[in-house]
Amino acid sequence: MCENPVMVDGDIREGAAADAEAIARIYNHYILNTIVTFEEVPVSGEVMAPRMAAVHAAGMPWLVLEVEGRILGYAYASSWKARSAYRYTAEATVYLDAAATGRGYGKRLYSVLLARLKTLGMHAVVGSIGLPNEASVGLHESCGFIRAALFPEVGFKFGRWVDVGIWQLLL
Repeated sequence: MCENPVMVDGDIREGAAADAEAIARIYNHYILNTIVTFEEVPVSGEVMAPRMAAVHAAGMPWLVLEVEGRILGYAYASSWKARSAYRYTAEATVYLDAAATGRGYGKRLYSVLLARLKTLGMHAVVGSIGLPNEASVGLHESCGFIRAALFPEVGFKFGRWVDVGIWQLLL
């Protein structure tokens, strides 16, 4: 799905509860240091495991990228909105270990996730991006997403207002 996906080492597989601590470690970097997520308090594996279980219970994928026994990234999809008319629209999310960015892992994870969503019968996928975030915008656009909306100053983190852009892909 994504333009020129790089063939990088590692296996992409369905995430499991045993991966929750590694996933929380990756995510906590973004909580503490970036506007990528609007969460402000770090999470534990005990908090992350039920989130993963809820995604799986909804029939959606939660993928992890494992390289030499270490989780370097994850991607998952969830329902865009709860109303039944939105049932063919998913929201996609991807996070990488901060030391593993810029190597094509995100594009590889997203390619597999988007293919899975298409197989599940999804029609549209959205990505919400705290702005500015050139890396995430670049990833989404390289995978065919287009900017669909901009919500100015809807988040407040690190003492400042943050815009959110919505990118959309029709599968």
